[in-house]
Order: sequence, then structure tokens, then C-alpha cells
Amino acid sequence: MTLFELVIRSMRKNIKHYYLYFFALIFSTSLYFVFATLQNDSSVLAATFGDIQFASLFRVAGILLLSIVVVFMIYANSIFLKRRSREIGLYQLVGLTRRKVGLLLITENVLLGVGALLIGIGGGALVSRLFLLILMKLIGIESVITLSFPSAAALQTAIVFAVLIGLTLVQMLFKVYRTTLLELFQADRQGEHPKQPRALLSAMMGMLGIVLIAMGYLLSSKTPGQDMFLQMLVILASTILGTYLLFRVTIGWLFYRIRRSKDGQLGLKNSLSLAPIMHRMKANANSLTLITILSAMTLTMVAISYSLYYSAESESRAMLPYDFIFENKEQDAKSFRAELEKSGFTFAHQSVEAVRLAGKIGKEQKDGSSLLLLAAEQLQTSGADIMMPGQGEAVGYNGQRKTSSEELNTVAFPQTVDFSASGVHVKIQLTRDIDRYAMNYSMPGRQLVVPEAMVREIREQMPASPKHEAIFIDTYQIMDKNERAAASGFYAKYVKDDEFRPDFYAYYKESLQKFGLIIFVAGFLGLIFLISTGSILYFKQMTEAEQERKSYTILRQLGFAEREIMGGIIRKQLFVFAIPLAIGLLHSIFAVKAASALTLSDISIPVAIAMAVYTLIYFVFALLTVGYYRRIVRAAL
Repeated sequence: MTLFELVIRSMRKNIKHYYLYFFALIFSTSLYFVFATLQNDSSVLAATFGDIQFASLFRVAGILLLSIVVVFMIYANSIFLKRRSREIGLYQLVGLTRRKVGLLLITENVLLGVGALLIGIGGGALVSRLFLLILMKLIGIESVITLSFPSAAALQTAIVFAVLIGLTLVQMLFKVYRTTLLELFQADRQGEHPKQPRALLSAMMGMLGIVLIAMGYLLSSKTPGQDMFLQMLVILASTILGTYLLFRVTIGWLFYRIRRSKDGQLGLKNSLSLAPIMHRMKANANSLTLITILSAMTLTMVAISYSLYYSAESESRAMLPYDFIFENKEQDAKSFRAELEKSGFTFAHQSVEAVRLAGKIGKEQKDGSSLLLLAAEQLQTSGADIMMPGQGEAVGYNGQRKTSSEELNTVAFPQTVDFSASGVHVKIQLTRDIDRYAMNYSMPGRQLVVPEAMVREIREQMPASPKHEAIFIDTYQIMDKNERAAASGFYAKYVKDDEFRPDFYAYYKESLQKFGLIIFVAGFLGLIFLISTGSILYFKQMTEAEQERKSYTILRQLGFAEREIMGGIIRKQLFVFAIPLAIGLLHSIFAVKAASALTLSDISIPVAIAMAVYTLIYFVFALLTVGYYRRIVRAAL
């Protein structure tokens, strides 16, 4: 038998173990090819973003994608090599040299890798247009783009995955040349014998794991200060170390106590679930920690990106309450109104009186901050949801309050507003701050809503100065959403090149483009994370199922039914799949909660949807694993 025939026979024999790995490799190749296609195609770049670093974002996403695939390929390959250790040892026992065994494994892996690469590039070329249409839909662009087959993207994908396959080849050669025959034949042993943990040390380490996780949660709930980067590193380090100790010590100690409480009489279900986990607790701690952290990162990334996209319109409206505004430009406002009337657009127009002057709020250190005082009654007439302040009172509106300094967020109300720096002697009490704007955020000055009579009183007392000015604001709201795009075109003619005065529609479309691109990238990275973590768990459970095959044969011969055996196996899979997911969900909930403090909208619904979809796909791998175990149990007799 030639070496090539031996390779083909080996691949046929192991095809049932390789199919999911092969599929994951094809899927990864296809996605990377799509990323390479979109970042290399000039027509896509021209039709999407001009001022946003579209290609750079895809390049970074491609690097992240590669990082995930590298970890997945090396980890999965190590599992397969461990499963085939006895086979590798038998090849050497029958007379094959290590060189020929290495050549056999290299040939097999190259054939598998080249096949996945060709199918992946072909599949990526077929679905590239579908992904492009999804991207265009997400960012709200209606133009038709023709996408040709990019040879540069194909070459880039081939080079990158050739390097990755080369890494697995080095891993295989290391296994063949650096492992003794005895180690090869003992590689499939189940794991370490569970030892009685030291009571005091285990209790301390177990509590330390819980304390570290709690510390990470507590720090994540605090407003980031100037040392935000250091705070994020501490949160990440404490959460990862705490999670590892939770799996390595806390859960292991808990299982040992359960075993002791039953005086060794575990019963069938616990023997098939609790005992195998305890035997592999040390080895499983690393993989379960990795999967938990990856799941938490994926859930956080997908949930936040989907939430940003979901709330783009409400966030834009919180920043720009009015579709269009004109400040002290009565003639431009009239001309704009005439254009709207000529086009037959339905709109609401309201003039708002305001004053802008220097003032000091509370115990502010700097003197003479710019304050914009707006008439509450006129804002309410325009249809704005405004809290009516009492006489001598003001309500602050600040859409960026959550991202401001911690001192501003922890201030106690009421606070006195002092206008003495402007020569105005009026007493105002600031009663509260609201996390949105009363007037479009492009208008300079901190926005305070006061009674209309107070605006006029302050205007009468203001001395003539360029720093103090009376303002008349013409506001326009377009009733029909479909007419906003055309109205935005009219409005653009009245905005000078050096003037910052965005309208609602333009701002919303720009936000939609940015967040659409983010959710597009996060969605596909999340899919790779999900498939990688699910596949790693599946491969590990396949290996353990093969190791436990003899135990199932003995149980079947003793008369235990398939249903009884599967009950214990399902309980084991609930731990292997559900516990990392549950802890990952908990980690991501606190991470998303910290991120939600920077948004103006309620993101609980999109977060719940993203987590539910992730959980549903994740448990597909659990069902595949249970199905594989069921086939092993049925074939045990």
C-alpha cells in the first residue's frame, strides 16, 4: 500500500470526526474572503463611506477573525492529534518511521486544508453579493453595486490560510517527533484522579474567585475616570482570573462536597455526569474559562452593536430635537419655509426666544461658562417634551451628561446659577439635569430651560457685549418621514462650509451608516466566535465519548436502558454547555450595563434579542453533542 492510499484510507476512517472541523474551516475561509473582497473592491468603498475609515475597520476585523481562527485551528488540531495518538503509535509499531508518519499526517492535513480553502473561496465568492446587500441594507444605501471576483482577495485568503495550515503542520511534527510511544498509547486516559481538596485552601481560593468576579462587576458599574484604560485592564484581569478559579477550585470543591455527602453512592446519573467532570476538572478549567470569556466577549460585542443600531433614531432625536433650526437668520428661515410650502411638505414651525451669556453654576471652578437660556413655554408650544420649571427655577438639558466628568454626574441639586460675570442680577435655582437636549446640540452653550418671563427679564438687564446676545431660533419639524431627505437637501443650501449646524435627517443617516457597519462586522465576528467555541466544546465531548465507549458497553450489558444512560449524559452536557454560557451571560450583562450608561436610549430589548439568538445557536452544538453520544450508546451493544 502506497503512502497516498494510506492517507485516503485514514481520511475515510476519520471523516465522521472531521466533518464539523472541515465545515468550520470552510466557513472561516468564506468569511475571511468576504472581508477581503469588501475591503479590496473600490466600487464598494466609493459607494459607501468617504470620510469613515471603512477599509481600516474591515482590516482590523480581518485581523480579529484570523486571531479567532488561529486559536480554533490549533486547539481543534490538538484535540484531533490526542484522539489519534494511539493510531500514530501503531503506525510506528508496524514499522513506519517518524518521518513517514509525519509525512502521512502532513499530506492528510494539506489535502483537508486545500479542499477547505478552495470550497471556502468558492462559497465566499457566491455569497459575497448577499453579504454586500445586507451591508447596504444596514447602512441605508439604495444604490446598486456590481461585485466582480477579486483575484487580490483570493490571493490574500490563500496566503493567510496557507500560513495557518503551516502552523498546524508544525504542531503535528512536534507531536510525532517529541512524543514517545508510551505517551502516545497513554494519551487517551481519562484524566486525573480526583483528590480531596484542602479544606482551608480550597475555601480561600474559591472565595477569592467569587470576590474577583464581584470586584470586576463593581468596577464596571462605576463611571470611567481619567484612568479608564487601567480600569478596563483591572476589570478584565479580575474577571478572567475569577472565572478560572471558579471552574478550577470553587465548582470542583462543590462537586467534591456533593460526592462526600452521598458517601460515594452517586447513582447512575451522577456517575455519568459528576464523576467524569471531576476526573477532568483540571484540564476542563482552562477550556471552560476560555469558552466563558469568549462567550462573554461575543455577547457583549453583538449586544452593544445591535443596541447602537437599534437605538440610532432615538439617540439622534435626543441630540437633535428639531429637524431644522435657524439662529438669528430670519431671512434664511423664511426662504426655507417658502421652499417647504412650494414642495407641498407638511411641517410645524415655531419661533423660540433665548439668551446666551456667561454664568456660573454651583461651585464650578471656572468662571463665565457659556449658558443658553431657552423659553419653556415656547418650547412646549413647538411640541417638545419639556418639563416646565417654576418661577426662579431652571431645568438643565445635557445629552452628553453621562459621558461627562464624574463630578458633574454626582452633583447635588438644587444649585444656584450666578450671572454676575455678565452683569445680570437674577437668582435662578437649577433643580435637575435631564439626559437629552432641549434644543439641537449644535447650538453653543449649556442648555437651561427657564420660564419665558425670566428670559425677557435677563435680556433687559444684559449689557451690550459680543459675549451676551439675544437669540431668536426658528425651529422646523417635518411631519412625514419620507419628506425629510428632500427637506435636508433644501436646508444644506443655508449652511455654510465653516458652520456646524447638522439637521436631524443627515445626522441620523450618518449614525445609521456608522452603526450599520459596526453591527455588520460584529455580527460576523460573533458568528466565528460562536462557531469556534461551540466546535471546541463539541470536539472535546466527542473525544470524551470515545474514551467512555467501553463504560457504556458495560452498562448496556448490565441491563441499563439507553434512556437511563442518556439521562446522565444530558446532565453532564448541561454542565459543559450551560454553565459557561450562564456565566458568560452574567459577565456580558454587567459589561452591557456599563456601556448602556453612555447611551440615551433603553437598550434592554435589543440586548435581550441578541442574547436570545446567541443562546439558541449555541445550544445547537449541545444538541449535536447529545446526538453523538446517543449514537455511541446505541452502538455500545
